[in-house]
Amino acid sequence: MPSLRLQCPACRRALSGAQRVCSGCGFQLLEQGGIFRALTPDRQLALGQFVREYELVRGKEGRWSSSSEYYLELPFKDVRGHNSWQWSIRARTYRYLERHVLSQCESAYPGGAEVLDVGAGNCWLSFRMALRGHRPVAIDLLDNEGDGLGAARHYFDHLPQPFQRFQAEMDRLPFVSEQFDIVIFNASFHYSVDYRKTLQEALRCLRRPGHVIIVDSPFYWHDQSGQTMVEEKRAAFQQKYGFRSDSMRSCEYLTPGVLDELAAAFMLRWRVLKPWYGLNWALRPARARLLRRREPSKFFVIWATVPPGDHASRSRATTCFIPQTGCPVGSVFGR
Repeated sequence: MPSLRLQCPACRRALSGAQRVCSGCGFQLLEQGGIFRALTPDRQLALGQFVREYELVRGKEGRWSSSSEYYLELPFKDVRGHNSWQWSIRARTYRYLERHVLSQCESAYPGGAEVLDVGAGNCWLSFRMALRGHRPVAIDLLDNEGDGLGAARHYFDHLPQPFQRFQAEMDRLPFVSEQFDIVIFNASFHYSVDYRKTLQEALRCLRRPGHVIIVDSPFYWHDQSGQTMVEEKRAAFQQKYGFRSDSMRSCEYLTPGVLDELAAAFMLRWRVLKPWYGLNWALRPARARLLRRREPSKFFVIWATVPPGDHASRSRATTCFIPQTGCPVGSVFGR
């Protein structure tokens, strides 16, 4: 990809020179182990507990492997078999993304797009984007070699050139504005502590026209269902791991109201697309009602095409739920 123009994550001044030192506050953006370190010391301290707890949980869930095969097969196969059900959902989401979103976006970028993978984790999506001829940049808080940015080493032998990786916060991206064609939040947007701030930062980095895509973040029709899920999750973590995993107050889920508020704030037109995850998944809401349980989460593909500035002011902010694609003929499943 063309050389990225970088900025200080603390004071927002452009970084220049090979040393990448901020002339305003003195922050130096170092590269260590092939990863650019864009967390300031105070933010490292503030996020330390979250990172430690998150890595502990992910390790116990079996998301680490010493085998390159494990990473190269994602999201289509969980070689270790510890999280096969979850990866089957990720695989269906990705196939849907390929067929119904990327296929439309890519026509405008015959030479490949500049893609920002926000919350990249082990970078499997960046790898898939690179295989499609795009130029991804991966950002995440985690830099370890099992479930963080360091795991990208498993992909590089299978690519013409490695993609760039930044240890950074989604609300403090170390990039000068308007450098990316597509920004994707891959199972990561719900980790935001302030959706408006996070989306504003993503839009700042986006060229016009461009695309913002949110996938695999929990969605609920009713806010109370999301609140109940969060309490259930924290109680389960306390029982299993000895902590509630709430040191970082993430938003945790999306609702129609949240999407409408973001659409109005940034003059966006969301398209909410519904992949088909199979009959058992589709029947979950009905089972929950019969058993008088809370509404189960949904995973949608949420996509906004951001037009040039002069068109954005004239467009009507909306959230449009698109009928389910890929379900059997005659099958209709509502909320």
